Amino acid sequence: MSGSGPAQAKRILVVDDEPPLASLISEILASDGHVVDTAVNGLAALAHVEKHHYDLILSDLRMPELDGPGLYKELERRRPELLTRIAFVTGSAQSAGMEQFLTQTKAPILYKPFRMQDLLKLAADLLSR
Repeated sequence: MSGSGPAQAKRILVVDDEPPLASLISEILASDGHVVDTAVNGLAALAHVEKHHYDLILSDLRMPELDGPGLYKELERRRPELLTRIAFVTGSAQSAGMEQFLTQTKAPILYKPFRMQDLLKLAADLLSR
């Protein structure tokens, strides 16, 4: 998709409670040469993080059981090294709490709907850190 692909496959976790969107993001990243796992919410993502090393985590902000900010806080407590490798994909961050969270964390965000090349650029930027 990007033409060049990554020099070495990276492992990426996509966290989203909308299966069609999680599948689409996974397919785009996999077609760029990455190994991609998915989780339906923050709780499932934490289970994945306990089992595997991830080079990047792309998470929705709003999900049942454990949302994006909750996942971030748990990673901060359990796996702080992942905080520079997390980005959020969302339809809207227009609540005071979400805007404040994103401002405080300075985590990258990709707004839905997004273009495929924007997703690939975000992934490439974070994976090159």
